[in-house]
Amino acid sequence: MPKIVLVHPQIPPNTGNIARTCAATGTQLHLVAPLGFEISDRRLKRAGLDYWPYVDVHYHADIDRFAAFCLAEGGRTLGFSVRGDRNYTEFAFCEDDWLLFGSETSGLPPRVLDKCSETLYIPMFQQGVRSLNLANSVAIALFEARRQLGHLRSISQGSA
Repeated sequence: MPKIVLVHPQIPPNTGNIARTCAATGTQLHLVAPLGFEISDRRLKRAGLDYWPYVDVHYHADIDRFAAFCLAEGGRTLGFSVRGDRNYTEFAFCEDDWLLFGSETSGLPPRVLDKCSETLYIPMFQQGVRSLNLANSVAIALFEARRQLGHLRSISQGSA
C-alpha cells in the first residue's frame, strides 16, 4: 500500500485532515521534521478528530533519517510538486510507493525533489492559482493510487 510522507508540514489542520484520510484508508503517515507545530497542538488533534488511534504515524527527525528509513524499506519516492514532470493520472502507481508532499508555503525542497524517483503534478486550470490545499492534494493522489491498485472497496463492502 502506498505511504504518505509530509516533509516539513506547517499548518496543523492540514496535517490533521491528512491523518484522518490516512486513518480512513489504513495508510501509513510519515512526518518529517522540522514541523511547523507541536504534535500536541490542539488544532492538529481537532482536525484529526478522535481518529488518531487509527493512524499508523511515523516521525522522522530530518530528511536524511527519513531517506535512510525509506531506502531500507524499499520502494519508489514520488515527489508531488507544481513543477513535477508527469501528470499523476498518467503515472502507474505501485504498492510500495512513497508519496511525498512538501510544506504548504514552499513545497518539497529542491534537494528532496532531486532525489525522488519521479516527480508528479496535479493539473490546475487557472493560471492565477499557485497550488492546491495540501490535504486535498494528498487525498487526490492517494485515492488515484488506491484506484489503480484496486484498493477502493470499503470495510462495509467486504474489503479494505
